[in-house]
Amino acid sequence: MPAAGPFVQGLRCRECGRSYPAEALHVCEWCFGPLEVAYDYEAIAFSMSRDKVAAGPRTIWRYADLLPARASGAVDLGAGFTPLLRADRLAAEFGLRELWLKNDTVNPTGSFKDRVVSVALTRARELGFKVAACASTGNLANSVAAHAARAGMRSVVFIPADLEVPKVVTTSVFGGTVVALTGNYDDVNRLCAELASEHPSWAFVNVNIRSYYSEGSKTLAFEVAEQLGWRAPDHVVVPVASGSQLTKVAKGLRELYKVGLLDEEPHTRVSGAQAAGCAPVVAAFEEGTDFVKPVKPAGIAKSLAIGNPADGAYALDEVRRSGGALAAASDEEIVEAIRLLARTEGVFAETAGGVTVAVLAKLAARGVVRPDERVVALITGNGLKTLDAVAPVCGPTVTVAPNLEAFEAAVQVTDWEEMTAQPVRSTAP
Repeated sequence: MPAAGPFVQGLRCRECGRSYPAEALHVCEWCFGPLEVAYDYEAIAFSMSRDKVAAGPRTIWRYADLLPARASGAVDLGAGFTPLLRADRLAAEFGLRELWLKNDTVNPTGSFKDRVVSVALTRARELGFKVAACASTGNLANSVAAHAARAGMRSVVFIPADLEVPKVVTTSVFGGTVVALTGNYDDVNRLCAELASEHPSWAFVNVNIRSYYSEGSKTLAFEVAEQLGWRAPDHVVVPVASGSQLTKVAKGLRELYKVGLLDEEPHTRVSGAQAAGCAPVVAAFEEGTDFVKPVKPAGIAKSLAIGNPADGAYALDEVRRSGGALAAASDEEIVEAIRLLARTEGVFAETAGGVTVAVLAKLAARGVVRPDERVVALITGNGLKTLDAVAPVCGPTVTVAPNLEAFEAAVQVTDWEEMTAQPVRSTAP
């Protein structure tokens, strides 16, 4: 079997605990529970240090000891180590003392999916795969097509036919095969599960390579802690689609403590954000049940539109155990939150980012996110991917003739000239 990351012990079932080799497996053959990577944390603690991390590349691969593939063969477009921005003006809107934005809009293909795909295709190449594939709501398709091109692999990505045009264009430009299917993401995902069985030589990053793929989300937690001076935040707000990102962010913080990179055991409260048009995990949270009932997706937040989330129950459990909460935002609230984030902090997010900010506002108003907490909100995708969402409400302020008199008659600038410049705010080191 091709070697995995240097400290990988194998795969382990999240339900029954059975162990498996580090192969292209994702489901336990005994209880059908999901498999995840098991590590030798004692050995990692001996190998890894803050100085070693600081000397590493400014990408996710600075944390290679805690990843399931070897950095020496990384399929790397430069994902990770994105800015952590202090958001004082947005914090003031919500009555918070300290708010930070993890700005993953600046990743190579414009979303956090570059983290998970870099890890997945690195491991896929180690296992001998030549074809990269996925089921996607858009961002994953972008990233798989781009990373496959970088790695010299063929790509075949499957998307819902009603996906936003920018996401289709920014996938097809990389030259792979793009298959649009009538139906929603859950229909696409079911077909990909069948195809993974029919074409075992294809690396479906979110099917047969999922155990490795999902580990890439931990790097969000690693970076946030490092950028905060090796401290865990008090509260983190995470958008929820499959639920994997939320569970892996929480896992990542715990891992940092296990290997000695955090001095204090993290007690971070984790909250989740969904769009009202597709909020099965929120519904289960509000109903007080452990069962996440599938729904038919609707609404503008297509990147979160997974009606039957694979990790929904695990995300629900993580939120409850940490003392966080889950809430949903309407389409109107999403659009307003995108605009609020842009005009207060200069960050243009896609609809998933609007969901996160809108839910943060709700949780702050309810007192779930407390004013005295150090809060981090994950902004996971670039607004250029979902222009249609804001196009109806964003355009020229005025249209005037090209002369001074017309401009001055239409635009009153006296108050602007009296405004004092605001000080530049910090970005975490």
